[in-house]
Amino acid sequence: MTWYESLLIFMRTLSQILTAGIAITAFSLLLYSLAFNLRDRVVRSFALILVCMVIVFTAEAIGSTASREWEIQFWPRLQWIGIVYLPAIYFHLSDGLLATTGRPSRGRRRWVTLLLYGVSTVFFLGLPFNWLTGPVRSSFDPAPHLQPSAFTNIFVAYYLVCMGLAWINFIRAYRRTITTTSRRRMGYLISGAVAPFLGAFPFLPYSQNFAAQHQVIFWTFSVLTNLIIGFLLVVMAYAIAFFGVAWPDRVVKARLFKWLMRGPFTASLTLAVVTILRRGVEALGYSYNATVPIAMVACILICEYFITILAPLGEQVLFYGNDRHELLALRQLENQLVTRQDLSQFLEMVLAAILDRLRAEGAYVISLNGEGSELVASLGKTRFSVTGSNEEIPDEVVLRTLQDGGQNLLFQWGADLLMPLYNGAEERPELLGLLGIGGLSSEQIAEEELAALDVLSRRAALALRDRLVQQEIFRSLENLSTQMDLLQRLRAAGRFDRQGLLAAPEDLPDERDLPNYVKEALSHYWGGPKLTQSPLMRFKIVRDALEEHAGNQANALRAILRRAIEQVRPEGERRFTPEWILYNILEMKFMEGRKVREIATRLAMSEADLYRKQRIAIDTVAGIIAEMESQARKMDRHQPQ
Repeated sequence: MTWYESLLIFMRTLSQILTAGIAITAFSLLLYSLAFNLRDRVVRSFALILVCMVIVFTAEAIGSTASREWEIQFWPRLQWIGIVYLPAIYFHLSDGLLATTGRPSRGRRRWVTLLLYGVSTVFFLGLPFNWLTGPVRSSFDPAPHLQPSAFTNIFVAYYLVCMGLAWINFIRAYRRTITTTSRRRMGYLISGAVAPFLGAFPFLPYSQNFAAQHQVIFWTFSVLTNLIIGFLLVVMAYAIAFFGVAWPDRVVKARLFKWLMRGPFTASLTLAVVTILRRGVEALGYSYNATVPIAMVACILICEYFITILAPLGEQVLFYGNDRHELLALRQLENQLVTRQDLSQFLEMVLAAILDRLRAEGAYVISLNGEGSELVASLGKTRFSVTGSNEEIPDEVVLRTLQDGGQNLLFQWGADLLMPLYNGAEERPELLGLLGIGGLSSEQIAEEELAALDVLSRRAALALRDRLVQQEIFRSLENLSTQMDLLQRLRAAGRFDRQGLLAAPEDLPDERDLPNYVKEALSHYWGGPKLTQSPLMRFKIVRDALEEHAGNQANALRAILRRAIEQVRPEGERRFTPEWILYNILEMKFMEGRKVREIATRLAMSEADLYRKQRIAIDTVAGIIAEMESQARKMDRHQPQ
């Protein structure tokens, strides 16, 4: 084998690995979009672009290694499914992007989008009949491909025109952003949008002669192009990740960073190692052996190990910025926070040590506050375990302890020995609670055991003190949570549309609560407080519908719910098939008011499965209502085009 042939094989293998890596990256980013912010229109359009990228690069990666004739004929045609729909989806993305920046369509761009989807469908229908493209040229070097036809030239013109229209909208959206951050991210998005355009465009049919004569140049160009496409795709995903979410920027960046490391990076590196090892072994004349799966497992474990170790450091360096000290303090608080379960476990250890030391029947710790006493932990046989009730400490016992001021270490309460637990302050000690020991008197405790009991009681007092401090922290967080949530939602609304900052708090519903609002309103669809007092009444779409329903708020909300449910309905006559399940559940449960068991029997499913499907149906309706509300608010703020 000459050096030229070796170089050719190396560049071709590298190109195939990168092609598969792009397919893996696109699929991973698609899963990320589906998991976090799919309710946003821009993100949904980007998810469709990722679907096309997965189809194009998966078909190209598999087809480049195919050896059987039917595979060589099948994969290039499958690749074109992603290519023909990409122009329409691109324009769809640009329309959503422009609407997000405060320039919604009043119909013109919407109709153009539908028209482009129709044209792409016509091209798609022509794939099986060889009129969009010619037959597959399988014996061609450097790679098999579909031969161009006259209609291929028409499609290329359509492809370029759609991309041009999309880029016009991209530029318009970029000019509408005013803040430095939003303009920079919009620039990232526009730059990254070059990736699908370059990756899907059918270059090879128009450069086949040059590619056949200069294969090393062709594969070198393919490697460089794949590297650029992979990088730009990640850049585009980074910009899209901020749409439709109210998380702080650092949270968005950290989530995406971890996902990229654990998903595309680990999978692509593992694929590269396995491919190079397998082909290297075959080149040496050996058949498949155990080194390939061992290398795969080792690569995955090593990657996950270093990601786990280095990810926190990477977050601090890349995403914390000037807020590093505050965020590290919060992270430390999260790691060191003692929950109620942690406190109970610690106090049980203290009580177990007391029982072992004093050979008592039982012990317990009671917390004292302004609302009375509370049993925090109990171990062994105590008055609480015997009676089964949360018996209150008599006021005279507490009063005696307070008046004593910590002078006496032990008090007798019936058959129990009580020890006061103070906060440790020397000047003004504060009584936090009482440590009780059952079936024991002070005369039975030796001096050495008394010293040990004093140490253990201090441990219990420390736990109670930390518990009170953390309760104050939680109360403060609860008081701040509403305002912090509003601030984050205002930041999300104003990221790319400055008018979003003018929105009233009630016009910024929390998407996490929306499914609950919808479920409650549907449960009282035909009348009830959950419908008439629903937070959905504040939505603009409901207020706009009042005129059509003579000012009746309940009827207006019912109409909006009905409209959203109708959008779930598939086309055609109603049936009891799988694609109709969500609509049938909504119709039978909330519109017709049937019982769960009756619906489950009619739809031939278990009640547990019915509840799962009902949750999905309600989430779907909530997403539709959120989209309707978003469009209504944006159209109200802006004049028609």
